[in-house]
Amino acid sequence: QVQLVESGGGLVQAGGSLRLSCAGSGRTFSSGTMAWFRQAPGKEREFVAAINWRSGSTYYVDSVKGRFTISRDNAKNTVYLQMNTLKPEDTAVYYCADRPTPLLPVSVPSGFASWGQGTQVTVSS
Repeated sequence: QVQLVESGGGLVQAGGSLRLSCAGSGRTFSSGTMAWFRQAPGKEREFVAAINWRSGSTYYVDSVKGRFTISRDNAKNTVYLQMNTLKPEDTAVYYCADRPTPLLPVSVPSGFASWGQGTQVTVSS
């Protein structure tokens, strides 16, 4: 059974930075896809970024391109989300999600079988 544990959320002022981590266990993370989604109060869960474990290919929602960077450490089974130039509209609970296949699309939540518990990111103006 895959388990995902997020960390790194918190409160930051607009323009600041945070780095989220997602540590995985329960399978061999040499293939498949891990992604970050976020959900703000009253809104649907939104795709943020994804990375292919094997190739390192990355995908981003337009609103975070140039500000967020997703990366992986295969040795640690961990994926990171470096978030720079944060804006109040980035405020949400951030979830990491995993699936053992690299198939596209990566932006649909229902395509991921395993989820972390979420970590709160709050950006003050």
